[in-house]
Amino acid sequence: MMPMAAFSPRAAARPPWDRVLVTGGAGFLGSHLCTRLLDSDVEVDCVDNLSTGRAEKVAHLAGRPGFRFLERDISEPGCTDALTGPYDLVLHLAGPGSPAAWPDRPVEILDAASLGTRAVLAVAGRDGARFLLASSPPDTRHGSDADPVGPHSACAEAVRFSEALVAAQAGARGSNAGIVRLFTGYGPGMRTDDGGTPAAFIEQALAGRPVTVPGDGSRTHPLCYVDDMVDGVLLVAAGRSVRPVDIGGDEEPRAAEIARRVIDLTGSDSPLVFVDGAGDRPAGPRPVTGFAREIFGWLPGVTWQDGLERTVASLRGRPEPVPTATTERAGEWWA
Repeated sequence: MMPMAAFSPRAAARPPWDRVLVTGGAGFLGSHLCTRLLDSDVEVDCVDNLSTGRAEKVAHLAGRPGFRFLERDISEPGCTDALTGPYDLVLHLAGPGSPAAWPDRPVEILDAASLGTRAVLAVAGRDGARFLLASSPPDTRHGSDADPVGPHSACAEAVRFSEALVAAQAGARGSNAGIVRLFTGYGPGMRTDDGGTPAAFIEQALAGRPVTVPGDGSRTHPLCYVDDMVDGVLLVAAGRSVRPVDIGGDEEPRAAEIARRVIDLTGSDSPLVFVDGAGDRPAGPRPVTGFAREIFGWLPGVTWQDGLERTVASLRGRPEPVPTATTERAGEWWA
């Protein structure tokens, strides 16, 4: 295995891994990570049971040297027997990003967080690999942090348990394991059927339906374009931090601003309609990205306006707009 070394996304150097395991690799972020790694001459084993991921998200990688796709459930006994490695890095993204992903499958959510996380931690330990858990920000709006049998309990408890397990593994056994907490990510290849922002607005506008904005549209959303999110994940992966690291957008446009931008970009005749609903609830947690910036040098470079333009273009089947000097990401990964 290649030894880990100091790493900078601005350096025109090969990344410090030879082979990487990505669980949940056929999901939105996972597929982008697989592509970025392969483009950097890193071999990738992509594991996904396709419960929320889609095979077509990694279909463009089939046949590329160094890429292997395994349709497996990491929480099932014997799954790790196929993960022969050896790996230098294990990126654990398996599991839903929100309760909406698996609304009626709480047992699967908890199995992925417990059995699945233990299994891939063992694989990383076997190979002496860096392990990074992709987690979700804690959300206390529903009181689910105090109520393990509440309506959102499975997802909340799964997040807390998986993070506690990784931290315990690092503390008790000295494992090179860390956690990255991912806030609202968007971009080409994202799901548009989960009711989130900006996904729901784009789906409605492209279909010519009214674009419905909850409340008065003043609720803000810390959007993070997928390329910036990939940068953040890989920067944290290249370090040895155990402390959870927030990766999320530093811009927080209002819901009404996002909806109007989407309508403009799609050229849709959809009306903007304000409805009663989630917009009246307290806003969710916001990313605190100071640690990611100061320790890892991460800085998002795509504005939410430009990110939406690229996203809408991809969903409409058009080539993405060429970034200008003012909108290009700060630094390029492994040029």
